[in-house]
Amino acid sequence: MGIFDKVKEVINGGEGSLANKARDAANSHEAQVDQGIDKAGDFVDGKTDAKYADKVDQGQDFLKDETGNL
Repeated sequence: MGIFDKVKEVINGGEGSLANKARDAANSHEAQVDQGIDKAGDFVDGKTDAKYADKVDQGQDFLKDETGNL
């Protein structure tokens, strides 16, 4: 087993993997994650003078749906 296999195992595999820890954190703080998504979208809208507001809103909705499915 090479070093990259070990890194891959830490990230993806096992119950204590980074992916599982991130999923658990997102699930236990869903309201805060949604607030962060809104804040990021507002920041992008501000920097682009809302030129891409419809696309940003689509992205925000998608991310909120996905974080609810973790």
